[in-house]
Amino acid sequence: MTTTVLAAVAPVIVITALGFVMRRRNVLTPEADHSLLQVCLKLLYPCLIATTIIGNPVLTQGINLWLPPLAGCLTILVGYLFGFLAARVLGIPPGPDTRTFVYVTAIYNYGYTAIPLAEALFGQKTLGVMFTHNLGVEIAFWAGAGLILTHPGSKKRDVPLWRRILTYPVVSILVSIPLNLLGAKAWIPGWIFEGARMLGACGIPMALILTGATLSDYAATMRPTRYGAKAALGGSLVRLGILPVAFLALARWLPCPVELKQVLVIQSAMPCAMFPILLTRHYGGNTGMAVQIVVISTMLAMLTIPYWISFGLKFAGLSLPL
Repeated sequence: MTTTVLAAVAPVIVITALGFVMRRRNVLTPEADHSLLQVCLKLLYPCLIATTIIGNPVLTQGINLWLPPLAGCLTILVGYLFGFLAARVLGIPPGPDTRTFVYVTAIYNYGYTAIPLAEALFGQKTLGVMFTHNLGVEIAFWAGAGLILTHPGSKKRDVPLWRRILTYPVVSILVSIPLNLLGAKAWIPGWIFEGARMLGACGIPMALILTGATLSDYAATMRPTRYGAKAALGGSLVRLGILPVAFLALARWLPCPVELKQVLVIQSAMPCAMFPILLTRHYGGNTGMAVQIVVISTMLAMLTIPYWISFGLKFAGLSLPL
């Protein structure tokens, strides 16, 4: 089983590493990042979501439309709780430092790293459930940005939550689910669906290359900060050592469809997400600390992901499809 998981993880690591090297050699310049990211978020990723959900029989079952988002939201809330406890134990001072530590540690890379693993290991049915799971993650993600990361009294807290949540991928999920229930796969012209499928297939490799390039940027600018080393190691321990146990407990004992159990196993192994680094800058957190936590957890995760997934599958009583 471990060999199969390693084979699924290897392309993700290799493509991310290519992005890292392309940035270092100035093949992929920072000026190109914004345009490529917009293409991913507003075209390629929504196409991937739509072609995965529409025609997916698993997502015609009511339980897969409400329980995965609830579970996704719960995983982030549990992360916030453990983040606050860890900040106390580590002696991280209250204020921007604690808010940053809690938020960055709780938000895992639920998209661009997890998606190719779900598809490679379990296929389209599980990938569709992952997208509905990620709806709940998005809600807790943006709610946390406003309530935890933002300084109390800041006007940025006044921005309505729904405006932050309704991104292009979220809208794609919300539109694709009713289309799937209406049997849209049968009446959407095949050439349209195939074109969208081809575009969607480009999304994850593009996103992984950008992830590697972004990791290169952050690694190059990472500087020692007060409490930074303690926060980076402590945050990585929470993200990659403690929280996976909570995720896997859900996967084992939550009465839910097998596809959601598979999603929880994959998400248990994910490192801290990179996007919170940008949000710490926007909402007044400690950006230097955020960079250190994300870079260290991401590098360590390249080693731990295969083993958490292999262990998680056995612990949850799951097996890989033949």
